[in-house]
Amino acid sequence: MKSNKIREMNDKELQDELKELKTEFFKLRFQYATNQLENPMKLNLVKKDIARVKTIIREREIKSTASSL
Repeated sequence: MKSNKIREMNDKELQDELKELKTEFFKLRFQYATNQLENPMKLNLVKKDIARVKTIIREREIKSTASSL
């Protein structure tokens, strides 16, 4: 997922996306542990997507805090 697409989402959508990505990551870890995962690189991609979403959420928190001061 690209950062531009993430930035277009509102806060509620970001939280939902984060929840979905964490669930997907959990399932992928189980598949990896039981040797059922066909593409292990999928783990890295999902981890990076989680980091992107968290980064955008944090940027918005900082921006809202700075504007309220």
